[in-house]
Amino acid sequence: MNASATLDVRTIIPRERHPLIVDTFHKLGNGESFLLVNDHDPKPPYYQFQAELGQPFQWEYLEKGPEVRKVRIGKIQS
Repeated sequence: MNASATLDVRTIIPRERHPLIVDTFHKLGNGESFLLVNDHDPKPPYYQFQAELGQPFQWEYLEKGPEVRKVRIGKIQS
């Protein structure tokens, strides 16, 4: 699953990051993904996806910092 877009939230106000990540995920089609670039581990959206999504999702770390975190997030095609 290749990332179709990159969402770099490092320059976004922290309180706006989480909703933007979730919204970007919801706009994906089945089998699509995006690359999230962040300055810390984005665990809160991961836990929200686990708790609230009724579908499997992809969460693949591509870079784990310490200064930059890159995660491929995608909707798994059913």
